[in-house]
Amino acid sequence: MDALLTAFGLVFDPYVILVIACSAAFGLFVGAVPGLTATMATALLVPVTFFMEPVPAIAAIVTATAMAIFSGDIPGCLVRIPGTPASAAYTDEAYAMTRKGLAEQALGAGLVFSALGGIFGSIVLVLAAPSLAEVALKFSSFEYFWLVAMGLTCAVFISTGDPLKGLISLFIGLTVSLVGLDNPAGHPRLTFGSVELMGGISFIPAMIGMFAVSEVIRWAAAPDAKPFNVQGSIGNIFTGMGRMTRTYKVPLLRGSIVGTLIGALPGAGADIAAWISYAMSKKFSKTPEKFGTGYPEGIVESGASNNAAVSGAWIPALVFGIPGDSITAIVIGVLYMKGMNPGPTIFMNNAPQLYAVFIVFFIANIMMIPFGWAAIKAAKQILRAPREILMPIILMFCIVGAFAINNTAFGVTLMLCFGILAYFMESNGIPVAPAILGMVLGSVLEETFVSSMIKADGDPLGFFSRPISATLGVVTLLVWFAPFLMRTMRRWQAPAA
Repeated sequence: MDALLTAFGLVFDPYVILVIACSAAFGLFVGAVPGLTATMATALLVPVTFFMEPVPAIAAIVTATAMAIFSGDIPGCLVRIPGTPASAAYTDEAYAMTRKGLAEQALGAGLVFSALGGIFGSIVLVLAAPSLAEVALKFSSFEYFWLVAMGLTCAVFISTGDPLKGLISLFIGLTVSLVGLDNPAGHPRLTFGSVELMGGISFIPAMIGMFAVSEVIRWAAAPDAKPFNVQGSIGNIFTGMGRMTRTYKVPLLRGSIVGTLIGALPGAGADIAAWISYAMSKKFSKTPEKFGTGYPEGIVESGASNNAAVSGAWIPALVFGIPGDSITAIVIGVLYMKGMNPGPTIFMNNAPQLYAVFIVFFIANIMMIPFGWAAIKAAKQILRAPREILMPIILMFCIVGAFAINNTAFGVTLMLCFGILAYFMESNGIPVAPAILGMVLGSVLEETFVSSMIKADGDPLGFFSRPISATLGVVTLLVWFAPFLMRTMRRWQAPAA
């Protein structure tokens, strides 16, 4: 109890509260700028934390990260440019709502359910961190392979319309993920002699191109077409949130649980959590046909999921010093720098500071509501801007974001190429979301497959040699082949003509 009271004293210091408020504004800005990810926000804060005590230093990172993950939703919803990869899964859904004049509902759902998902993940972090971390550590390359394979199945669920076109899009993304030096021989693959391509295709310029540049090209091709039902302003974003919470309480809970669990898996992170949750939302929805047309259910579940994953990623980081994602990899360095060595002993040696970090998680997610509301109000001018002015500005932000990844013009070239590719894909009814999913998971799938085959000495049965791996493998195969089995059984049971 003494440690908890000390923790409250550490957090509710005016200096710490000021740091949290400034970090919230910083995180919202970075997350809303395409190309500047939550990881980059964390990295940019590290030099500043050199001069801080442990609690304000960690509080700055926690707050900026949570805000950045949410604020990526704002440009995604208004102009179809996801600010961070974690928002890419439901960008099309949110943008479709904006086109229908429901921008405030989409932004309100993103804000409120991101905060609720973050609070849920924080509760799990406080109550179940050690036990969840032990389960997460039992995942090897075999389990990750099946998890990624199951994630790729989401392509069928997240695509609207023809599943075959969804698969075509997925294979385009998987092909793109093959570019670079192959694993493990290091032989150049699909590089066409280009030195830049040997490092592979960076995901963020591709994502910006496929979502945003394709939209600019579409406007340039038909400038007189009315792009969407312009409503002129954003009303009260909290209107209807109570009803939506009651209606979508199950997707909210499911997204929060899935996000926390996936976040706790080392190397997974909020991006994968959002994609899987969006696909699950469509799969289990009573009205899956509405997905892709501007329907909030997917935003509720995946929005809660990606913010819950932020808290979940801290579980293995704090308990074992193993990063859950790229953000916590940086955080672990800061923890060591501040003398809060992660591991089981942190609960004994740094109890007041650790409890203070837990409290900061709750404060950051609660503060997300007023700060997010202010950010949305500031961004509403976008809807009023004439398209002739807005589109060049969007293109300028895209170029800056793509250039900022590696400070090379190659990123800008990639962005433009993927913008043109996405324009032709969508012109022919091929969705771009499965291609993005393929790019995210393709390299992970190859890496886990090669590692597993080496461990199993080339024996494919190695993928079923561990209890968790075997369970995931059987479930994945059932998901893949269940439609064919059910169709075959129905034919057998049908009476002969």
